[in-house]
Amino acid sequence: MYELLAAGNDLEAAESVARSLGGVCYLGDPNEQRELPFRALVRCVTDTPQSLAPAASVGLYLGFCRVVRERPIANQSGSASPGVTAIFPLLHHPNLTHDQSDAHWRDVHAPLALRHHPGMWDYTQLSVVKTLSGLEVDGFALVSFESAASMKERFFGDDNDREVIYQDVAKFADPKSPRRVVATETIFGSRPPTASVTWPQG
Repeated sequence: MYELLAAGNDLEAAESVARSLGGVCYLGDPNEQRELPFRALVRCVTDTPQSLAPAASVGLYLGFCRVVRERPIANQSGSASPGVTAIFPLLHHPNLTHDQSDAHWRDVHAPLALRHHPGMWDYTQLSVVKTLSGLEVDGFALVSFESAASMKERFFGDDNDREVIYQDVAKFADPKSPRRVVATETIFGSRPPTASVTWPQG
């Protein structure tokens, strides 16, 4: 399923856009003092991409959603989802093309992530098909945990888990990929998002 992805720094705009389009938003901590590549990400399906402009000050993307693992707990539409989500922006390795990097991320890294991130209860790969405006990005990894404590303590099970993941990431991702953004997810409608209007009408 293709969807539009908007990255920006205005948390209120991101939530408003996601709500109006029946999308999904990921909002970073408003008190975070560190410099981040963006502070909010919106996912939606719409035929009016210009409606995402208020939430896309950093970038607007056409992406493809790959659900690798879904958390076992449902959430109520419009309220914050349980747990926390670490968003990892991905730039392809300098020695690879976008397609080569993306294939490795999909076919090799995803199975490794399932084995070596013991606390990860939800994992989605948003593969960027086209950067429509702003910061060039090849994808966003949405890695979710039951809590901030679980993310801190169970991101890896042991040193071997850490080494396997680090070595694999170095094969397909640019080490200059932007730093991760820790966010809270809110779903307005469904996840993955679907169009809020269907046709034909009447």
